Amino acid sequence: MSADDDLEPVPSLTRRQQTGARSARSLLLTVLGEYVRPGGVPVWTSTLLHVAAGLNIEEKTARQALNRMALDGWIGTERVGRRVRWALTAHGTVLLTEGAERIYSFGRDRESWDGRWLVLLVSVPETQRDLRHRLRNSLTWAGLGSPAPGVWVSPHTTREAEAKQIVEELSLQAEAISFCGPFAGVGSERSMVELAWHTGELAEAYEDFLLQFAGLSPKSPDEVLYAQIRLVDEWRRFPSLDPQLPPELLPPQWIGLRAASVFEDLHQRWNTAAQAHWSELAAQE
Repeated sequence: MSADDDLEPVPSLTRRQQTGARSARSLLLTVLGEYVRPGGVPVWTSTLLHVAAGLNIEEKTARQALNRMALDGWIGTERVGRRVRWALTAHGTVLLTEGAERIYSFGRDRESWDGRWLVLLVSVPETQRDLRHRLRNSLTWAGLGSPAPGVWVSPHTTREAEAKQIVEELSLQAEAISFCGPFAGVGSERSMVELAWHTGELAEAYEDFLLQFAGLSPKSPDEVLYAQIRLVDEWRRFPSLDPQLPPELLPPQWIGLRAASVFEDLHQRWNTAAQAHWSELAAQE
């Protein structure tokens, strides 16, 4: 690892580079959440760059991602001589802790369902694209799906409080109406589910996850660490994709249940070795 950890200003990314930057940011956030957040110990830039290289992230792209995360308030720097180390901010710690709780509570258990739906009607003009984007992201993260413009549904009526909070935070109370009840006699419940969540596409995403990780058996400490990071990074997108629908609304032998079992098994199998190797890397100066 380089002794000189100074971060030089990095120019803004071109459109062609943005996909790689998003991937770098995601992977580095996973590293911070898995290895920096639990102990709260700052980490040298050289350690992060070493791990980034092992994940096939170019140094310039990794530095760009770190700078942007700092600008967004996730992390801050501490300078020790010519070297720099990074620590999570209070804001970053809260967000990554909430994310970790969601990732590791997300899995095979399904709530019993009483057949009732939460329905939220809320519309935002096309001219307010930023607001529309924020609303969609927040409601999707809360597990709601949209079968038609301005209509959001969830079989989990307990999420009404979260939906209400989102509406209030975006100052959309005057444009929103919600109610709960069973599906009526017009249309198909299964068709509504497919329109709201595209379960066919979700099943394909789970299949891709299983193809990538099921049966994977890393050997060296580096391989185990990088496999664990990629495992968590891939898995942490599913809570925003999969609303954890009741079994009654899913195809038989739902592939998401197998994927959750594989994630849990591999994460437990690799965790001790990955944590130990990270501690070795982080202790090097």
